[in-house]
Amino acid sequence: MFEGLSERLYGIFKNLRGKGKLTEVDVQEGLRQIRLVLLEADVNFRVVKDFIAQVRKRAVGQEVLKSLTPGQQLVKIVHEELIRLLGGEEEEGFRLRSGEVAVLLLAGLQGGGKTTTAAKLGVYYRKRGRKPLLTATDVHRPAAIKQLEVLGKQARLPVFSLGERTEPAHIARAALSQARREGHDLLIIDTSGRLHIDEYMMEELRAIREAVSPQATWLVLDAMTGQDAVNVATQFDETVGVDGFILTKLDGDARGGAALSIRAVTGKPIRFIGMGEKLDDLEVFHADRIASRILGLGDVLSLIERAEQEFDQELAWELERKIRTDTLDLNDFRRQLREVTKLGPLEQILSFLPGFKMAGPIEIDERKLKRMDAIISSMTEEERRHPEIIKGSRRARIARGSGTSVQEVNELLRQFRQMKKMFKQLTQMEKRGRGPRGREIPWLTRGA
Repeated sequence: MFEGLSERLYGIFKNLRGKGKLTEVDVQEGLRQIRLVLLEADVNFRVVKDFIAQVRKRAVGQEVLKSLTPGQQLVKIVHEELIRLLGGEEEEGFRLRSGEVAVLLLAGLQGGGKTTTAAKLGVYYRKRGRKPLLTATDVHRPAAIKQLEVLGKQARLPVFSLGERTEPAHIARAALSQARREGHDLLIIDTSGRLHIDEYMMEELRAIREAVSPQATWLVLDAMTGQDAVNVATQFDETVGVDGFILTKLDGDARGGAALSIRAVTGKPIRFIGMGEKLDDLEVFHADRIASRILGLGDVLSLIERAEQEFDQELAWELERKIRTDTLDLNDFRRQLREVTKLGPLEQILSFLPGFKMAGPIEIDERKLKRMDAIISSMTEEERRHPEIIKGSRRARIARGSGTSVQEVNELLRQFRQMKKMFKQLTQMEKRGRGPRGREIPWLTRGA
């Protein structure tokens, strides 16, 4: 979502970094360009005005102009102001009630991804030890209840409904009673939406809130609608009252204006962001991490968290044991390839790394991982355990069996040898307890 914004900002900062010394004129011109980039990204003009004023106040002074690295100092200031704009660290985290059924109420317009988000939230909290119950109160949109039931089945989550001829507030009350009877500690309520805001929808939401007293009412917004999302958020907050937002479709090609404006305009935090169509494509919103992504600084923490959730921990322990004993084989290599594909598209994974998007066009062929898997699958068990026996005739047979070339087989074997060599060197340094120039080398975190 922030790709275009990131590239434009990177270009601005690259020019500034290239100067050994910045003048006040240089800073003013850089800020003018940043202002234009943010406006083109559909950020609210008042938000842009305040943001630039804050950066200018800090940047046009001795701290930057007299610095040995003025370009980097300016990036640091912009980064810190972006974090503040997006909510700051004090907004991070949300704790569900314990000891009773916590109720989350989802509101929003039709087509914003509310029903799918309800299922995603259920998956997210189940992974963290909660026992969610979903309930469908959208009695107006055809097949809305059925949609949530289908998603619940895919996610292996129970869904409560009373059909399309029941008042939504009554459904919500009955669902809360059901949750208490069956020992659920979380109730997620999917409500009806409209193509636009109307009084009937707002009255329905108010009735549901009065019926179940939710811990939080979150507005689900389609980030691709840009500035319109901010307008909708303002109207909902003023009419019904919301406690936070969930932005969907941040994996799309929107310009990013909603994410950068909504917190500043409403004063309410963004809680989650939807990053894809799968039911586990939901992330907690971290202002500092999003700010780092926008500036091309990467987001390694989010990548590690995703790996810890997706990777098989037993396989990770076994892999570490084999690395330590230098007994890795091609079966292990294939298992790791398959684990990596769980994290999502390769380009999305690499985008979490600092500077990846700014490195220029990089050709990423997702099919290469599949071809590597096919090559290993075409080997015999003995060959996978002892790849050193794979010579000319065996390589030709493996290439024919996998539909690849001998050159691709050679490349895979070369990469495997390099990986084993690297791990062996790391293990030897760990045993000595020292790294280059006497520095300690901590072992890689399990599962990451």
